[in-house]
Formats: sequence, structure tokens, C-alpha cells
Amino acid sequence: MATFLYKVGRFAFRRRHFVALLWVALLTLAGVGAATAPAPGAGSFSIPGTEAQRAFDLLDERFPGFAADGATARVVFKAPAGEKMTDSEHKAVVQETVKELGEDKQVASATDPFATKSLSENGEIAYAQVSYKVNSMELKDDSRDALEKATEDARVGGLTVEVGGDALQVMPHTGTAEIIGIGIAAVVLVITLGSLVAAGLPLLTALIGVGIGVSSIAALAKALDLGTTTSTLAMMIGLAVGIDYALFIVSRYRAELDEGREREDAAGRAVGTAGSAVVFAGLTVVIALVGLAVVNIPVLTKMGVAAAGTVAIAVFIALTMIPALLGYAGRKIRPASAKGRLRGGKKAKDAADAPAPVSDAEKVNLGTKWARFVIRRPIMVLLIGVLGLGAAALPASSLALGLPDDGVQPTDTTQRKAYDMLSDGFGPGFNGPLLIVTDVRALDDAKGAVEDIRKTIADVDGVVNVSPATFNKAGDSAMITVVPNSKPSSTETEDIVHAIRDAGAGLESKHDADVFVSGATAMNIDFSEKLNDALVPYLALVVGLAFLLLIIVFRSLLVPLKAALGFLLSVLAALGAVVAVFQWGWLGGLFGVEETGPIMSMMPIFMVGVVFGLAMDYEVFLVTRMREAYVHGERPGQAIVTGFRHGARVVTAAAVIMIAVFAGFIGASDQMIKMIGFGLAIAVFFDAFVVRMAIVPAVLALLGDKAWWLPKWLDRALPNVDVEGEGLKDLDAADHGDRGDDDRELARV
Repeated sequence: MATFLYKVGRFAFRRRHFVALLWVALLTLAGVGAATAPAPGAGSFSIPGTEAQRAFDLLDERFPGFAADGATARVVFKAPAGEKMTDSEHKAVVQETVKELGEDKQVASATDPFATKSLSENGEIAYAQVSYKVNSMELKDDSRDALEKATEDARVGGLTVEVGGDALQVMPHTGTAEIIGIGIAAVVLVITLGSLVAAGLPLLTALIGVGIGVSSIAALAKALDLGTTTSTLAMMIGLAVGIDYALFIVSRYRAELDEGREREDAAGRAVGTAGSAVVFAGLTVVIALVGLAVVNIPVLTKMGVAAAGTVAIAVFIALTMIPALLGYAGRKIRPASAKGRLRGGKKAKDAADAPAPVSDAEKVNLGTKWARFVIRRPIMVLLIGVLGLGAAALPASSLALGLPDDGVQPTDTTQRKAYDMLSDGFGPGFNGPLLIVTDVRALDDAKGAVEDIRKTIADVDGVVNVSPATFNKAGDSAMITVVPNSKPSSTETEDIVHAIRDAGAGLESKHDADVFVSGATAMNIDFSEKLNDALVPYLALVVGLAFLLLIIVFRSLLVPLKAALGFLLSVLAALGAVVAVFQWGWLGGLFGVEETGPIMSMMPIFMVGVVFGLAMDYEVFLVTRMREAYVHGERPGQAIVTGFRHGARVVTAAAVIMIAVFAGFIGASDQMIKMIGFGLAIAVFFDAFVVRMAIVPAVLALLGDKAWWLPKWLDRALPNVDVEGEGLKDLDAADHGDRGDDDRELARV
């Protein structure tokens, strides 16, 4: 592989105009596709194989006009202290508001609280239910404006009026922190690479790659039913890995210049060595993201595949466009050993092309000193690292999963105020009603069976209200609304759902009818349970495939095993930090967490997938340099030092950049994106600076030669991918032979 990528790098360097135009053309094509594509929707949400999903499918079949996925809004009215909503002036305001809401063309229905008896027992609170024909992402701004205007008009009458539901949901924005993150990345690149030109290359190529990836997602969003968060997550991951992959190749290019190589040859060798690591690091990320398909939740699969596609684009850009841009940059990118700004016309330029040899003293950098320290005290470093991560992981034992509702919104939002008003007036469970769907087409006395089902559910502990059954036109299906006595995201509500389902199982055998528990709350519970059930198989698949890949890369059994165990430590510690901040509220104000609540259901499995891929990035980049030194004859301890001397600075810079990019998404308005940004940032910190920089060298120092042991039969069976660039030695020999022939020819002349 190293020889093939070497040729790719040299080709891109020589044919830089062709390569650059190709990528610009792809970016333009993707941009035109995104601009001309129809506007994307919210993306359908389904959980195949769950009871809640079977209920929704039955509703679509038997209640075709129900529009289960349509946007909803609850307009909540509260009378001033000492007054009632039934007072004539307040009643008139409410009815006028309902009439105004119903005039919107996208509104399917708007209920009158006095006709539906949607009044609290004390008469102080009432609500109108507004149902729309389209989902929240397809809702036009005019409809949202009309909803807000009707609310404002109602407040003029002295009523307190707030709006809940997903009708007010808008596209999430990431805020200015994302720009700050990119700015930090730019500063780190300048410090690491020593010039604005060299620092600009990774940023430029990463932005082009993300531009192509996100534009392609936007162009295909309507056709593939991609959700609105898909492009945000693809941008988050693509930007981070795009900068890192380009950074490693540019850094290796400058190191090759230090060896006195011509710039074209240096570009080829940078792609042949660091590029090989980029390919395998990218493969681990792609495996982890595409592996999300095993969960069998379409929205998660689409998010993973879209992000994986952006990562693949980042790999191809790093292998081709980076050497092309290096050709354009020429002498503006200096060797790694060049210190300060060179002055003085042509002489200075020549000095940049032919740097003075680097002394041993200059080679003793911070990475060298740290590696030597770890080798002298491996047990101490290992214990501190493991115990520290173990302590950080402790809060993960209290992990509570769920999906967000208006109860986790900031207290100053109208959604949260409406949520609290409904809880005060009708009980906490009113914000998360359950929907019972029955299939009674095989029964002669369908109404009697449904009434028996309704009474049985009403006797379940924790159920405070059961509505009369609503039948479809054919009379073979019915809907029943159930209100529990606990809030939607609580474990008590989860227990009630399971209790109703247990009761429903007995009713099915008694009446020969199907009874399903559904609704948003039940769907969230099923979603969380399915993710939990899929976590172990997903880990086995992804870690197993990556383990095999790393055996091929490192020609070792213990190094991949150590990499996988280190990853588990870092991801558990990161989950612990997420629980401490978002569930317990520790330092919540610092990260913009106004309200604590359960952790997003998809957070653990998504973090496992993404963090595993990113963790293997640093493992590949750092340890391949050690492997390269070991293969070339260095002792195990010295190989660790060599790997850190060449790789620690760059890996540190790459980690800081990735942390800065992910941390930028903490400023997002969407709670899920905020949580994922924080989780990925802290996970990269733990993995890069504790696992890869401390635990990895400590374990390798303790293992010695055993770290690189591989059974001979397995060594013969595995393909030789030559990540360390051993095959490039043949090019050196051929190059020396050619130079000898040239010298002899010159002597004859």
C-alpha cells in the first residue's frame, strides 16, 4: 500500500492543476445539487419491530386521516389570580383565538377547550389542541408566525398564554462557538506547522471536504428521507477528521524535507507513510459509523452512513488534494527543522530547500522527554491513568436514558412554561399521554371488547385518566388515550407502560384482539430499550472488525487488544462526564445546560461508534510510527521514544483541534447536538491525552518485544499492507543506483 500511495502522492503533486480542478468541480456539482434540490423534511422516524411502531402502522392503515406524524401545538391559557377561564370575557378571547388558529391553511384542526372540556378542575387553566397537516420541519414560517400572533393577541386580554408542542421546533443552529472552535484549530495549526500557508492547507481541504459532503447530503435529503440533524453531525465529524488527516500528511511532508528529499519525492513519501495511516484510521471510523446499521433504526443508520461518507471524502482529499496543494505552495512550506523566518532572497530559499542536519540535542523535544519518563515509571503512569479514568466513569453507573421533551427546555421558553402550566392544571402525566390502539376486526361485539379493555387499563396502578374509545369508520379499530400520574421521562411512566402491556397480553387472549401501547412516550421507551439491547452486539461487531484490521496494520495481537481496552476506558469516562454535566448538573452553567434531564437514548451507542473510530485514529498515527522504528531495527523502548519524538507533537495538535471543533457544537440550540458535541470533545481529551499519551506507552514499555508478537502461521496468512513504508526502501535503493549510473556517465564525459 505504501508504494501505491507514494505513486498517488507524486502524481497529485505533478498533476496538481488536474487534481485541484477535479475537487473544485465536485464541490461545485454538489453545491448546485444542494441549491436545486427540494427542501428536506424532518425525516421519518420509525423503530421496526417494536410495539409502538406496530401501533403507528395500524393507525396509518385504519385511520388514514389521523396524520400521526403531523406537527402539534398546545395553546395553554391561564386566568389571572382569582378568576376562572369560564368567565365570559376570557371564554370569548379563547374562542376567538381558536377561530384565528383554524384559519391557517396548514392547520388540520384546532379544538375549542370548552367543547372538549379541556379545563382544569379549578377552572384556572384551559388548552386548545392544534393539529397540522404536515410535520414540524415542513411547517412554513407563515404558519409559525400565525401561531405566535394568535398567542400575542390572546395575551392582550390579560390571560397568560403559552405554546407547547413541536410546531415551534425549528432547524437547530450551532451558534458562534463553532466559529471560535475553527479559529482555535487555525491557531494550533499555525503553531504546529510554523507558517500560515502550511496551516491553511488542512483548513482549506477540510472545508472543501465538508462542503462536498454536506452539500451532497442536502441534495439527496428529500430523496433519501434524511433528517435535519444528519448534515450537522456529518459536518461535525467530517471537519474534525478532515483537519487531522491533512495535518498528519503535511507534518510528514515537512519531516521528509528534513531528510533532504526533493519536494515531489517528499510529497510522495508523506502520502505513502502518513497516508497509509490515514487510510486505516479512516477505515476504522467508517466501520464504526456504518456499523450503526446493526441497531436497525433507520434514522440512526442514515446518520451513520452520511457521516461515514463525509469521512471517506476527507480521506480521499487528504491523499490527493493535499499533495497537489503542496505543489502549489512550493518553498512557502519549510522543513520541520527550519526555525524562525528565513531572510534574504534566493539564498534564504535555497536554505529552506537544504536544511542543516538536525542534531541529537534538537531531537530531544517534549515528546521525547515524556516518553522517557513513562518508560522509567510505567507502572505508576499506568495506575494513575486507569484510576483517573475509572473515577471519571463512576457517574455512568447512574445513567438514565430518554428522549427530550418540553420539560428539559430552558425555564424562560414558552414551551417550558406551557409544559409547567399543563402539569399544574392536569398532572405531570398529561404532557406524555399514552395511546392505546386496538385491532378488533375479528370480533362480533367489538364495542363491548374495547370497553372491557378500557376498564382493565383504567385499573392499572399509576393510570389517572382513560378517555372514551374512538372508533374508525369501519368500526374494526379503536384509539384510547391514557394519562399516567408521572412525567413522560420518568422510570415510573416506563413501569406503567410495561404494566399496561402485561395487562394487554391477557386481554388479547381473552378477546382475540390486538392491543398496542403507543404514543410519543411509549415510542421513546421502545427506542431506548432497543438501543440498549443493540449495544453489546454493536460493540462486538465494530470492535471485532476493527481488531482484525489493527492486527493487519500492526502485525501484533496485544497492541490491538490494548487499543480496544483503552477505548473502553475512555468512552466510559466520557459517558460519566456527560452524566455529571447533563444529568446531575455539575458545571452545567459553564456548558449552557439550563435544565438537567435524562441522557439522550442514542448517546451511548453513538458515542461508542464515533469515539471508537476517532480513538483508533490516534492509535494508528502514534503506534505506526513506533512500529516503523521497531521494524527498522530499534529496541522496543527506543521505538516508543522515536514514535513520540516524531508523533507526539502532531497527535497533540490533532487532538486539540478535534476537541476545539467538537466543543464548538456545545453552543448549539439543539440539546442532542449540544450533548454530542460535549461528549465527543471530552472523549477525545480522555483518549488522546490519557489513554494514547500515557497508558499506551506504559503498557508497551511493560510488554517490550512481546508487544509486537504475532504467531508465524497468522503472520503468513495476513496480507502485508506495509503501513510503515518498508517497501519504500526499494525506491531508495533504485534511486541510489540511478545516481551511481549518472555519476559514472558524467565521469566518462
